[in-house]
Amino acid sequence: MYIIKTPAKINLTLDVTNKRPDGYHELKMIMQTISVYDELMISLVPHTAGKDPVTLKMNIELPDKIPPEKNIVYKAAMLMKKEFNIMMDFEIYLTKNIPAAAGLAGGSSDCAATLIAINKLCQLGLSEEKLCKLGVTIGADVPYCIKKGTMLSEGIGEILTPITPLPNIWLVLIKPDIAVSTTYVYNHLNIAELNIHPNTDKMITAIKSKDIACIASYLCNVLETVTIPKYPVIENIKTFLINNGASGALMSGSGPTVFGIFTDMEKADIAYKKALDYQQYANYDIILCNTVNY
Repeated sequence: MYIIKTPAKINLTLDVTNKRPDGYHELKMIMQTISVYDELMISLVPHTAGKDPVTLKMNIELPDKIPPEKNIVYKAAMLMKKEFNIMMDFEIYLTKNIPAAAGLAGGSSDCAATLIAINKLCQLGLSEEKLCKLGVTIGADVPYCIKKGTMLSEGIGEILTPITPLPNIWLVLIKPDIAVSTTYVYNHLNIAELNIHPNTDKMITAIKSKDIACIASYLCNVLETVTIPKYPVIENIKTFLINNGASGALMSGSGPTVFGIFTDMEKADIAYKKALDYQQYANYDIILCNTVNY
């Protein structure tokens, strides 16, 4: 048996620079691991004829209610089993704490953890780079979720460059009770009409200087140009966080989760408690956490 924590991520910047002929978008973004975790428990069991070689169970039912065989964790386990001719079967139990469909890469992180766990459990001896090459065939964020930390991510997400680890920053995450389609967001993004782009170089400099106020000033996600007009609640949450002490606030990924960054834990805790008491946010996911270095 192998047990592994699977951390969520946020995007400090997210830029879309081009759309490729194959339909994928070229990205340039800074990603950061945070202290919100799922937990994956995976066991090797003898193969039983007629039984699915991968059994996946979870503590909750996900909103999309997809069957287990379409889950990204199941796909990762099957990929490893076939790729390396693993004769034993897998029993997997996933405890979900990261909000689903939230722009926090919960699914990609679970997938990454599955690849890491099977590599360890079956003593395959695969390098991190080999795991990343396998992971990107399942999802663009999976290589980052294997490497973690503070990274510049380019291409479709598979070209990763480590940058200076972000200092420990306290965050409040608020996910409204809406579902945002990533496909919808990218299909409605007009790259030619974007008049604001992240200043990635200045964000990297701000991270190096460990200046939280400066980091906050360079937060930028071009996908907000699509998501906020369709879901104005995202802008309302950003305003709530800033009005309650956040140095800056931004939507993560394609949304709908918004995070606020704070200069200290006390300010974050006050905003967190206000969000919990705010009647309008009664059905929202509200999380107090911090950035994590690897």
